[in-house]
Amino acid sequence: MYVHGYRPRENERLRDQAGTLVDLLHGDTAYPAGSRVLEAGCGVGAQTITLARRSPQARFTSIDVSADSVAEAGRRAGAAGLTNVDFQQADIFALSFAPESFDHVFVCFVLEHVSQPVRALTILRALLRPGGSITAIEGDHGSTFFHPDSAAANAAIGCQVALQAQAGGDALIGRRLYPLMVDAGFDAVAVSPRMVYVDASRPELVDGFTRRTFTAMIEGTRETAIAAGLTDPARFDEGVRDLHRTTERDGVFCYTFFKGVAHKHG
Repeated sequence: MYVHGYRPRENERLRDQAGTLVDLLHGDTAYPAGSRVLEAGCGVGAQTITLARRSPQARFTSIDVSADSVAEAGRRAGAAGLTNVDFQQADIFALSFAPESFDHVFVCFVLEHVSQPVRALTILRALLRPGGSITAIEGDHGSTFFHPDSAAANAAIGCQVALQAQAGGDALIGRRLYPLMVDAGFDAVAVSPRMVYVDASRPELVDGFTRRTFTAMIEGTRETAIAAGLTDPARFDEGVRDLHRTTERDGVFCYTFFKGVAHKHG
C-alpha cells in the first residue's frame, strides 16, 4: 500500500521532490541508444520525465499498479513532448513480460512500499538480459537529522515510519539496499549514499526539499497518524512546526538517499 496516498497534494510533492533532486539522484544515470528500459513503479511520472529526457534514444516501458497514476504519468509525458515512453498499468508481482525482455531496470522509491522487496527484485532480475543492469534508489528516514533538534519533530517522523511498517513497507529501507540486491541474485552490487544537506545558503533546497518535499510528506500523514493512535494533534503539530523551524536562517537539515547499481551476469 502506498502510505502517502494519491491526493493531488501528494502528486505535487512528488514533482517537487523529483525536480529538486534531479542532479543528486540521476546525474549519473543514462542509457545507450536502443536500450530497452523497464521503470518499475513509475507513479505519476515524477522520475520518468527526467529518465526519458536524459536518454532520448532509449525506449522506456514505465509501469505502475495505480491506473490513475499511470494516466497522470502519460499526460505529463505527453505535455513534455516525450515519445520514447510506453505506460502500462501492471503489478510488479504479476508481470506478463517475457524473461530477459529488458536491457536495464530502474526502480525508485518503490521497494520501501512493498512487503517482499527481495521477491520484487528477483522478479525484476528475471526480466533482465544477461549483462543487463538495475538501478534502485531508496531513502532512509532514520538518516534524518537537523538543527535545532526537536523530540517532537523526531516523533512526527516516527509516525511516518510506523505507518509505513503497518502497511507492510519500510521507511528505513535505504540502509538495507545492498543486502537486498545481493539476496536477489544481482552481481557487482555497488551502493552509494546521496546526502541532501540544506542550510540557508541553499535556498532552493530549503524550499524544494526541507519544506516542500520532506516536511510536506510528514504533514500528509497527520490525520492517519492521529486516527491510528500514534500521536495527538497538539504533539504532531508541534513536530511539524519544528521541522519548519529548520528552514529559518540558522536552521540545518540533512537526509540521505541510497542508490544501488548492479548487474545480472550469466
